[in-house]
Amino acid sequence: MSTTREPAERPARSGPAGRPDPEPPPPGGVLWTIAGDVRALLMLPAAFTMQVAHPAIAAGVDEYSVFRTDPWGRGERSLRSVQLWVYGGEGAAEEGRRVRRLHKEIQGTDTRGRRYHSLDPACYAWVHATGFPVYMYAGRYLLRRFTPAQERQLYREWLQVGRILGLHDRDMPQSIEEYREYWGRMLAEEIEPTAVARELVATDVLLPRPGRGGPVSRLLLRLTWPVLRVAFLRFRAFVSVGYMPPEARAAIGLAWSPAQERRLRRFSTAVRLLVPLLPERRRYLPIARRARAEWRAGAR
Repeated sequence: MSTTREPAERPARSGPAGRPDPEPPPPGGVLWTIAGDVRALLMLPAAFTMQVAHPAIAAGVDEYSVFRTDPWGRGERSLRSVQLWVYGGEGAAEEGRRVRRLHKEIQGTDTRGRRYHSLDPACYAWVHATGFPVYMYAGRYLLRRFTPAQERQLYREWLQVGRILGLHDRDMPQSIEEYREYWGRMLAEEIEPTAVARELVATDVLLPRPGRGGPVSRLLLRLTWPVLRVAFLRFRAFVSVGYMPPEARAAIGLAWSPAQERRLRRFSTAVRLLVPLLPERRRYLPIARRARAEWRAGAR
């Protein structure tokens, strides 16, 4: 995993209030290497499940999100947003502002009867904070173990993404040591098996068919969807729970057996060995692939 190349200096852009926009993570860094890799798709369900195990976030998603009626569209939009935070260059900060505008009106009462607003740092920071432990834990299975230096670099870059999203440094632990204290406190005091979290790992819920494709593919999808739906829900639950750090599983009340762990290790080994053999156009998602190509061309 290369982390040695540094981005060229470029003038800082200004946001709406005249302040310089925060910089996205640097090209050639740890996030630049892993966030657009197709293996990251296997990590996202665990992070999302951890997010909605927070009572306020669960309440907001339950009331405002289209994750039940349009899960495919929601997933695609969320994935595009995550990619832009890392690979969007000068557009990364604007995407962060768009996300904040989208959440500006989301408020209500959480599952414990407390008033919440989705942009309250206590809620908003947790949504962002779940990405780091999933990268760290799932990365051991799907990528490789990070060195201590890479762990710290990854955390620094994740803090940069937080700034892109409009989080202030005072809202986020500023070191891995501070993060570990924050993580333990959140799991002990806030995280619980909310109804939305349980729904995301259930295998007997309704799931709409994907809406894209030509006439032939739509016909095949209609005919095979009953079988595909069950298989997809089982796989989603498998990776959601499997790639979640064990202490988070315990806080949410999710079971995980030794047999499941053995299956996860076999599956992960196959993915870890096969994906690097793919050409870059297959290994990286479109936004990441274009950004990486443009960066290499500029470096040359």
